[in-house]
Amino acid sequence: MDISVVNALTYEEFVNLFGNVVEKCPIISAAIWSHRPFKDLADIEAHIMGFIHSLPDSGKEGILRCHPDLAGRDLQSGTLTRESREEQSQAGMTTLDSAEIQHMYRLNSKYKERFGFPFVICARLNNKADIVRQLNERLKNDRAAERERAIEEVKKICSLRLNNIVLSDIQTKL
Repeated sequence: MDISVVNALTYEEFVNLFGNVVEKCPIISAAIWSHRPFKDLADIEAHIMGFIHSLPDSGKEGILRCHPDLAGRDLQSGTLTRESREEQSQAGMTTLDSAEIQHMYRLNSKYKERFGFPFVICARLNNKADIVRQLNERLKNDRAAERERAIEEVKKICSLRLNNIVLSDIQTKL
């Protein structure tokens, strides 16, 4: 994607295009729009990461609360965002049997009870066995360590989503 095209986007177009690079947090893309002109996609990513980093712990937890449970109610009811549905599918979370779904439900509930926000992991970089293993391991963290670990996962997800926007734009032009 040519950065001049991105820099020429209206506020609404920019938020529509980049509004879900951080799950259900279009306020982030709205906040960084004013930093145009961007040098390149890495500059956009740096502004997003800077915005997230500048948030107080409560704001970071707010970002985490916007994420769905893996293999959870949103997946079962079909209300996941397109991006989350694709990511969970790639990780094998959409093909769990009923026992696996119940196990994930129990783990997700335990995690949310302990930390107050959903378990966040970059599903595209993991498979279902890795996800279950990490969920169990991360339950041992204290709240502050887990919040920071989850935010690092949000950043991975964001980076991959930004790259998808670029690739889909290139593919559209081919």
